[in-house]
Amino acid sequence: MKFIEGNLSGLFIIEPKIFADDRGCFYETFSKTIFEKNTGFSGDFVQDNESISYKNVLRGLHFQNPPYAQAKLVRVTEGEVLDVAVDIRKGSSTYGQHQAILLSAENKKMFFIPEGFAHGFVALTERVVFNYKCSNLYHPEAEGGIIWNDPTLRIDWKTEGPIVSEKDRKLTNFDKFVSLF
Repeated sequence: MKFIEGNLSGLFIIEPKIFADDRGCFYETFSKTIFEKNTGFSGDFVQDNESISYKNVLRGLHFQNPPYAQAKLVRVTEGEVLDVAVDIRKGSSTYGQHQAILLSAENKKMFFIPEGFAHGFVALTERVVFNYKCSNLYHPEAEGGIIWNDPTLRIDWKTEGPIVSEKDRKLTNFDKFVSLF
């Protein structure tokens, strides 16, 4: 596996080594030892999630507040998304900045997002299967979010007219957001 540090401290893009022949392919998606050595993350992933989204569905920007904060390791097994992480660590020199990456079943890249980042994605293909490992269980009372189209963040979601849930349309603007990280 190749680990590439993201533009923001703590983010990693992971490119698996793919063994392909005329029968198909094989690749390792996770090894705790290799992952810890390359990212410095020594926690455990305790929950795996999968979502299915259709073209232009935008989910985010979400996070879990401490003490239930979550690190995530995300990947796409069908389709393609634009995946976005926003730094919400108030002491960080990159607070309020974001990184976007294309994840797809074809490129097989993974994205590691540590605690202290809001996360979201938009489906760029007709159907997307999105998988993520989480370092903490989901706790509804710890849920937080920032509105996807915040004018301060200026994220280019690479889509016209995204489909956003009612809940996500009511999330807080970044300038009114108070970080607990």
